[in-house]
Formats: sequence, structure tokens, C-alpha cells
Amino acid sequence: MTKAKFIKFIIASVLAIAALFLPYESLGFDAASPMGILNPLEIRVIGVFVMAALFWILQPFPIWSTSMLVIVLMIVTMSDSSLTPFRVDGVTMISHKSIMATFANPIIMLFLGGFFLAAAATKYKMDLNLARVLLKPFGKNPKFVLLGLMLITAVFSMFMSNTATAAMMLAILAPVLKLFDEDDRGKAAFALAIPLGANIGGMGTPIGTPPNAIALGALNDAVARGDLVANPVTFGQWMAFGIPYVIILMVVAWLLLVKIYPIKMKQMVLNIEGAGKFDTSPKAIIVYITFVVCVLLWVTGKNVHGINDNAIAMIPMAVFALTGVITKKDLNAMSWDVLWLVAGGFALGVGLNATGLAAHLIKTIPFASWSPLALMVGCGIICLFMANFMSHTSTATLLVPILCAVGIACQDNLVGLGGVTALLVSVAFASSLGMSLPISTPPNALAHATGYTDTRGMAITGVVMGLVGLVLSWGMMIFLAHVNFFGTPAPKAADKVAEPAAVTKVVEQPAPEAPAAVVADSSVVDTTAVDSAAVDSAAVADSAVVDSNAAVVDSAAAAQAAADSAAAKAAADSAAAAQATADSIAAAQAKADSIEKVKAAEAAALVAAAEAKKARQDSIAAVKKAK
Repeated sequence: MTKAKFIKFIIASVLAIAALFLPYESLGFDAASPMGILNPLEIRVIGVFVMAALFWILQPFPIWSTSMLVIVLMIVTMSDSSLTPFRVDGVTMISHKSIMATFANPIIMLFLGGFFLAAAATKYKMDLNLARVLLKPFGKNPKFVLLGLMLITAVFSMFMSNTATAAMMLAILAPVLKLFDEDDRGKAAFALAIPLGANIGGMGTPIGTPPNAIALGALNDAVARGDLVANPVTFGQWMAFGIPYVIILMVVAWLLLVKIYPIKMKQMVLNIEGAGKFDTSPKAIIVYITFVVCVLLWVTGKNVHGINDNAIAMIPMAVFALTGVITKKDLNAMSWDVLWLVAGGFALGVGLNATGLAAHLIKTIPFASWSPLALMVGCGIICLFMANFMSHTSTATLLVPILCAVGIACQDNLVGLGGVTALLVSVAFASSLGMSLPISTPPNALAHATGYTDTRGMAITGVVMGLVGLVLSWGMMIFLAHVNFFGTPAPKAADKVAEPAAVTKVVEQPAPEAPAAVVADSSVVDTTAVDSAAVDSAAVADSAVVDSNAAVVDSAAAAQAAADSAAAKAAADSAAAAQATADSIAAAQAKADSIEKVKAAEAAALVAAAEAKKARQDSIAAVKKAK
């Protein structure tokens, strides 16, 4: 480790440790605030997040090793398999299996399948021969050859890594660049065309560049957890909007390059070294067939054949391994560091969601009150700015988990723009549009290393393409939302609206019991009336006693009338209480009051019934005494 890297390491480590001891309660995370108190696990996730962000930006270590450190620290300090001193009573630890599973996330398998296809295509010179064939229609006019190079680079970048594509195309272009005159600025246009094509082309498919895979993984995980009600974006769907987006940006970039760097050369011929006739060996034919089959399966989608996009990516892995197309040496040469880097991002996402930190963080800013366009624009600009100064993958790894949580919390607001799906897609595109500096992305660095580009021209094209790309992505998302391309995202509030309906059904059941109780008690009163009538009849038959007991009978009748009146009043009160209960069902806030009213009505009915019963007994006793 050099002295400069050691200093960066110390700075990042001190800041990460400091994040563990910040007075979060004084910053608003207390019991009295809606944000609540951060538990120890959430604070540890913040510390790891700060460490990862600084390590990825300052790069005292390779960025993939930082991702590995993130996963190990989370297992050792936050999981249910952590060291004993790090266990926290009363707090659910993160499942260590869920953290380890990030290495085998379905998106990781999708990426690995893309690596197999790219390695096989390069090994059997399928890429060089395709470049030779596809460039023929563009003729010998330098301007159209430039456009052809950009489009071919973009096509390769959709299935190969951006860096590998740029390296291959610059190798093809190296002899051609030497043909330009010293004062012909056209050579800078050709040199810049390659990184532009590689960076933009990768956005066309989910496997074209890691930010796409990271965004897609976060989206699918949110759907799987039940946090988001949406249809997962398939490989074919992504290509359906990704490829037109890439084509439009390619044309804009081509016009911009021709404008900034006028080409003086009138005619040029590309001789691609190593290209010839297509290999017709059995293994090469296996590569061609497998490549075509996978692309067709991805494009047609699961609804046609039933195979998931991630499962399709495993087909070339099995076919190429069994047939010897990919050997152990080829396997070792693949970009495993990229897979580990992406896995670290997924692990951070697990930590943010499993500890509840994501929910706490989104409460600090009133995102729900923001307009959907402001939310999408703000997220896009943040991603674009960061992607110009750190790797695209690191930018997406840092921001996608947080912005996914923000989007889920505000998904009601985002419905008009295509929901959380549109937000994450635009964020993935913004992460890939950072290309204004030589350090922004490896293809830029490779092009700058040729000596034919200038920093000023790269900055101008990068800034213009970044802004144009952002605006185009927002416009595309709005259009896709209007045509319902992603389906209709169900607002999160809808689930909560349904809950009171279920509660009201529970409340409704006691409500009818009040009239039932009154009716039951009224039947007792009615029975009393029958008995009283029988007694009166007996009194009339006995004429000797009738006169002496007239007052008693009148008293009994009065008592009976009082009982009937009380019963009627109780029934009326009960009916009023039942009506109040029905009204309270419509107004969820009055549920508790209505229940109390029903109980009061029941009590009143029981008291009235008891009084009527007592009056009947007194009446009968008085009649017997008179006899």
C-alpha cells in the first residue's frame, strides 16, 4: 500500500468509526419524533455504509475488495451468526443466510451467464467477424463509418462488459487512427466514439452494465418481499425501451461528435485484423446456436415460454461447460471482481431493509410531499453527478438501495410516472451517463490513453450527453407510464384503506346485539302483560273483590304502562345507538364512541326490563293480597 492510499484508508476509517458515535438522538432520532430511535444494528449499518462509500470513492483498496469487506463485517457484527459481543438483546439480528445469499442472487447468475456468452464469442472470434459484417453497410464515408462504429460498439456492449468492448473496438480502430492527418480533428471523434458507444450501449439490456442489474435486482427483491406491488421487468421489456433509448442517444452523440470534431478525410477503409470467415468448427457452431437461442428466449419473455430471465442465463453456463467451449482457464479469466462488487451492493440493501434503517432514513426528508417529477429529477441529478467522479457500479451500489426505499415509501406519488419501476430505471440510466472525465469510466480512460482525445472535448460531450440522456430518460418514463407499459402499480395506501373495512366488519357484529337484547327483554315484558291481563280477568269475575281492588288494578295497569314506556324508550335508544353505530362505520374515527353508545343502550334496556319485571311482580302481589 502506498503512502497516499494509507492516508485515504485512515481518513475513511476514522470517519466511519465516528459515524458509530454520532449523537443521533440530538439529530432528531428520538422517541418523541416520528423517525423514532435508531437501534444498535441500524447505527452499525450507517457505519458500514460510510466506510463503503469512502472506500469506493477514495479507493485505498480495489472496489471489489470493499464489497467483500462489507459482507464479512455484516455477518460478523449484525447477523444471527455474529460474534457474541455484538449480539443485541431485544433486536432481531439479520439472517446470515440472507447476507450470504447475495453471492448467488439471481441477478448475479444473469451477469455470469452474460460473461459466459461474451467469453465464448471472443474465443471463437464471433465479435470480430460480426464487426466486419455489420460495418460493411456503412460504406467508406468517414462520417457514416463513425456512426457504424458507434452502433456496433453499442451492440457488443449490450452483451459484453463496457470495458472489454471498448478495448476490443479500440484495438480494431488503432490502425485506422494512424491514417488521419496531423491536423485532422476527426481522429478525436473516432477515439471518443468508442467509449460513448460502450457506455450508452450497455444501457440497452439488463446484463449490459452493472447499474442495470443492480436496479433490476432491487426492484425484484422489493416485489418478492411484498413491499412493492408491481410486475417485475423482464429481459425483453427492458430491451423494448432500452434499445430505442440507446439508438436515439447514439444519433445525438454522433451529431455532436461530427459538430465538435469536423472530419477532413473524404474516404476510409477499415481492415479488421483477425477477422475472416466465420469459424465453422463444432464448438463455434455450438456458440452461435446457444447465443441465438438465449437472445430469442430473453426477447420473447417468460410469458411465452415460461423460463425466467435469470434461468435463461444459466443455459450457456451448462452448455459451454459440458461441451468444453469454456475451459477452466477461461473461467478463471472472467470478471469475478464485478460479481463480488455487485454482491456487496445487494448486501447493503439487505442491511438497510432488514434493520429498518431505510424506513427511518426516508422519514428524515418529506419525500411524500414532493412532486413525482421533482423526486425523479432530483435522484437522477444526484446519480449523474456522483457517476462522473466514481465508478458507475459503485454509484448504483450506493444509491439504488436508498432510492428504492424512498420510492417504495412514495409510490403513490410516482404512479403517474410509472411507479418505483420507472424511478429505478431512470436512476440506473443516470448512473451510466457519467462520462465527462477520463476517470469517470474505464472506456473513457482507454480512449484517453490513445492520445487522440482531449479532456475539454471529452468533458463537453460527456456533460451534453449526460443531460440529454437524463431528459430523454424522464420523457421516456412519462411516455411509458401513459401507455401503461409497466402495468398499473397499486398505490401502497390502497392496502391500508382496505384495513378499516375489515375492522368495521368486526365492529358491526356487536351492533345488532343491542336490539336483540332489547327484543329479548321486551318479550319478558310482553309475557308480563299477558299474565297481568289474566289476573285482571279473574278480578272481574270475582265481583266482590273488583271494587275493592280497582285501585290496585289501576296501579298495575299504570305499572304496566310504565314498563311498556320504558321498553319503548329502551328500544328507541337501542335503535338510535344502532344508527349511531352504522354512522360510525362510515366514519372510522368514531368507532370507539359508537361501541360505548351501544353498550349504554344495552344497559338501559336491561334496566328497563328489570323495572318492568319488578312492576309485574308488585302488581301480582297486590292482586293476591286484595283477594
